Amino acid sequence: MACLGVVIVNWNRRDFTIECLESLLRSDVPVQVVVVDNGSTDGSIAALRDWAAGRTPYSPPQGPLAALSTPPLPKPVDLALVDAATAPVADRISLIDGGGNLGFAGGNNIGMAHLALAPGISHVWLLNNDTVVAPDAAGAILRTFDADPAIGICGTVVRFYSRPEVVQALNGYRFSKFTGAAAAIAGALHLPPGAAHPQTPASIVAETDFVLGASLAVSRAFIDTVGPMSEDYFLYFEEIDWATRNAGRFKTGFAADATVWHKAGGSIGSGEGHGTRSASSDYYMTRARLIFICNHHPWLLPLHYLHGLGIIARRLLRKQPANARAILKALMRAPLSG
Repeated sequence: MACLGVVIVNWNRRDFTIECLESLLRSDVPVQVVVVDNGSTDGSIAALRDWAAGRTPYSPPQGPLAALSTPPLPKPVDLALVDAATAPVADRISLIDGGGNLGFAGGNNIGMAHLALAPGISHVWLLNNDTVVAPDAAGAILRTFDADPAIGICGTVVRFYSRPEVVQALNGYRFSKFTGAAAAIAGALHLPPGAAHPQTPASIVAETDFVLGASLAVSRAFIDTVGPMSEDYFLYFEEIDWATRNAGRFKTGFAADATVWHKAGGSIGSGEGHGTRSASSDYYMTRARLIFICNHHPWLLPLHYLHGLGIIARRLLRKQPANARAILKALMRAPLSG
């Protein structure tokens, strides 16, 4: 039977990660999970071990998504704290101490490399820790890959956790290299669970320039051919870079029957609404955009510096001076702190 590998990166959000695991481990197909802790300072590793052992009871959240993690899973859950490079993959959850904040790509790359030690895993699902998943999502992802062996990367339906009937994105985003902006496919669409998508899966795939990184699955062949995620970025643009480096070698798919609910910016402070980015989110977004343009479209760099100055002006008009300063630091290639 096929087994899907899942990588979850945790950074100071142990409660998010535990809720994600409580939903994920109810999947309709076997999943082998790697949780990479990115240098948390909130006691995440100890908390995850206590949760798995049953020493700390899990209390499902209130609200419409409570059913996805209710009742709590029987404990103990098989979880082993392992060495990333040499230890075998645990039967259910491998917990890896990354040793520091390695960024989104760095944490996911450790998890993917560890799953490569398990020869039975042919596909890997990169899943944000601030998500919960439908029990049939993992199976739908595998069926999507099985339907066309040329598919190397695919996404899912991603909805907002706080507004479960509202779509964050179907599969992913359209992207403009000229503005560096991305537009979610069917973003903000009110779509009750079980309702038909307004577009066919094929038309959604045709629109997808890159798959949303909160719920992104790849084949082992994709990783072996395209390579791991670039660690140049630290945060943001990793999935755009991956799609650009793929350059059409593998098809993009869409697991239309797989649904994930996303807290959308729960770790970095890039919220769901207009003008809700934190200063650090603005900094890393601007920094990543410049790195991506420099790597793939260097002739557009002057345009993007002008664009950055325009964003600074907008932040000042919104009375967000901290955000404006953070963006200026990114434009100057200066560190955020100091």
